[in-house]
Amino acid sequence: MARRSTASLFARAYERNLKALTKITLGNSKRVAGQVQRATAKRLKPPPGKGDWLGGMALGPGGARGYHLFRPAGLQLQPGEKLPLMVMLHGCGQTGRDFAASTRMNALAVRQRFLVLYLEQDRLAHPQGCWNWYERRSGKADAEAATLMAAIDQASMLYPVDRERIALAGLSAGASMAALLATRYPARFRAVAMHSGVAPGAAKSSATALGAMRGQHAPPMPTTAVGKAMGAAAVFATLPPMLVIHGEADAVVAPSNAVNSAAVWATAVGAKPGAARTLQRGKRHAMRLTEFRRKGRTLVVLCEIAGLGHAWSGGAAQLLFSDPAGPDATRMVWAFAAAQFKHAAKIKAGLPAGA
Repeated sequence: MARRSTASLFARAYERNLKALTKITLGNSKRVAGQVQRATAKRLKPPPGKGDWLGGMALGPGGARGYHLFRPAGLQLQPGEKLPLMVMLHGCGQTGRDFAASTRMNALAVRQRFLVLYLEQDRLAHPQGCWNWYERRSGKADAEAATLMAAIDQASMLYPVDRERIALAGLSAGASMAALLATRYPARFRAVAMHSGVAPGAAKSSATALGAMRGQHAPPMPTTAVGKAMGAAAVFATLPPMLVIHGEADAVVAPSNAVNSAAVWATAVGAKPGAARTLQRGKRHAMRLTEFRRKGRTLVVLCEIAGLGHAWSGGAAQLLFSDPAGPDATRMVWAFAAAQFKHAAKIKAGLPAGA
């Protein structure tokens, strides 16, 4: 009788513990499911900006890549009118939405009437969401670049894009991929902006990429070596103008990459550096500007920002890789691109560049 009573006590205790464990497990499952649901909703939620956040997917040699195109609200286009396109390449650990929120490029697009294309890296292609700009030896970088060009072409067919006014901008790995795209397809872009990226031609594999990020690369290459390092398309004077922005306090990508990027690009297009000048607006970080010119035209601009780390200069507060204390890189990028659009339009019309 005692034995039966003891067994009964154990059975009831086990049942109570099982119910408690089940309750806790179900509660945790609901909590985790809720967290996943909220994270997914946040990822899919359009970034700030008055306009449409339009998704798409493109196929290419590097597989499939998604993208989002921002179209400003209230556009009233004239018959046949096409708009400029700013192509944005996010950095590691970011998505297109993150990059849009940080840079606030969409707000500027509303005011200036242009479209913005945010290319999205697939986590299957890189676990940290980095672009494979450095995998030149394996051919993976060029395949990915071709896939991104397929996405740009697709967006240009679906939306009113002026193919003569397309510019590139990227942060970190996105900056390096932007440079690769510009060297592989130079005729497709009027301007390219590298923010906190590795110098073009400085890496051909993951091992050399890490070294280049730390600043372990050779001095600027002579003209004869530039084309070989950057790709066969890097022919003298055919590359689009480049804006290089980098923080002098960047602990992720060494600031020496900015100097090398500007020097390599300037060598390729035959531009010579002018005297550096320092500017500071209000309490924002000071910046040192160096312009590289050929025949009176600025083809490369190097912007070195004091006190800026590995972050988009002038970006939205409280976001990763975004520093509101820096000068407004978004405005600088667009102003640089718009100047190249204007120059190209004058040349096409047969007008003097300074007219």
